[in-house]
Amino acid sequence: MRVLFVTSEAYPLIKTGGLADVSGALPPALNALGVETRILLPGYPAALEGVEDARVLADLSHPFPIGQVRLVEGRMPDSGCLVLLIDCPALYHRDGGPYQAPDGSDWADNHLRFGLLGWVAARLSQENSPIGWRADILHCHDWQAGLAPAYLEYWGETHTASVTTIHNMAYAGIFPAERVPQLDLPWSLYTPEGFEFWQNLSFLKAGLVFSDKLTTVSPTYAREIQSAPHGCGFEGLLSHRSADLVGILNGADYSVWTPETDPHLLHPFAPGDRRGKAANKAALQRELGLPETPDAPLFVIISRLNWHKGMDLVLEALPRLVAGGAQLAVLGTGERGLEEGFRDAALRHPEQVAARIGYSEALAHRMQAGGDLLLMPSRSEPCGLTQIYAFRYGTLPLVNRTGGLADTVTDAAFDSLSDGSATGFVCDEATMPALEWTLERALALYRQPDQWSRMVDAAFAQDFGWNHSAQRYFELYQSLRP
Repeated sequence: MRVLFVTSEAYPLIKTGGLADVSGALPPALNALGVETRILLPGYPAALEGVEDARVLADLSHPFPIGQVRLVEGRMPDSGCLVLLIDCPALYHRDGGPYQAPDGSDWADNHLRFGLLGWVAARLSQENSPIGWRADILHCHDWQAGLAPAYLEYWGETHTASVTTIHNMAYAGIFPAERVPQLDLPWSLYTPEGFEFWQNLSFLKAGLVFSDKLTTVSPTYAREIQSAPHGCGFEGLLSHRSADLVGILNGADYSVWTPETDPHLLHPFAPGDRRGKAANKAALQRELGLPETPDAPLFVIISRLNWHKGMDLVLEALPRLVAGGAQLAVLGTGERGLEEGFRDAALRHPEQVAARIGYSEALAHRMQAGGDLLLMPSRSEPCGLTQIYAFRYGTLPLVNRTGGLADTVTDAAFDSLSDGSATGFVCDEATMPALEWTLERALALYRQPDQWSRMVDAAFAQDFGWNHSAQRYFELYQSLRP
């Protein structure tokens, strides 16, 4: 079985969020099950420089006004998974991120940049594939890969099955209708039954309509997106396709996220090692300029700073945290008002609040290792990986009951505390009263060392390795074979 994994980012070559972690970890897990998996990725400079054993496979003729396009093959560092890079200097060789220019604005030609990704994916599924290797299944991820199933539909390619995985419904890849002919697609697909969305072209809708199967990254999110507001305008379509929609929980790459071998930690430690955990907490407090107070519960935030992540609620609840003697460490970027709010909080409470506006992979690891609690009160969270990583580091998540957070965190309720299954704290709704009540519960349990230790042990024992989820995807692929 040959699977082409079509994605716009993959760790460690290029990363802006959880999609990269999934794209870097799931293909090797599938290969271990006997699936011949290759990753297709835009040829960003960092990706071309980061792959090992790179070689040019083919020059691609194409219908786009973009100059030369070559296909480069290499291997992913560490895993050795095969990667195919679309080397197109006109589209990908530029400063900035994969989606935005240095000033934070979206690239004006994103429709071409990711239209080409879908076109090449479909081209590699044809009998006359330009590299002599043809995918049996296209596994497309998020809106950036959404046009691949549309090209298969347009070309009448029936021997290749397609799967679209939704990582976040909030990003639909919306472009003006006049972009349709620029993408070498016919107007016949630009209909309410095709990829037309409120008189615009939606890359995500193309994937939702034309893929054989749809997946998303947690069972709860699969249910949520079939109704408003989580469906983001696609709830009718998703409800109509509910028989083809399945939620498969994301996994964690424990070769990257485990405290025993984590190269970013000053004090690597084994699960259950209380002294090791305490040493990392003290080191993090020193690094962030917070007093080394072992008895102060240290909350950490590793997140985009926006409304969807509930960061406005955190700022509102900050007086309660400060009054309760807690410390808060923040790492992330996002909405300017929220960034300024956390900066201001750090200035007003320098001994209890530290804010690092930006992102550092190394610091993220140290915060997981040093924190007591991970604060993640998201209003919407398709899966979330941060709380899964937190378990392995003995950091207890405090989350809202939504998406994958509901599927992964067991609330510290009477029954779960009694039987030892509690792994964190869950708000029943994303409101200030609910968050404050959950914070009160967390602070109270922190002051009960025996009970807290039982919860930390339960968190350490969680296993969200990719082998479980890879098996689910393998079974889904098998169901698509003739």
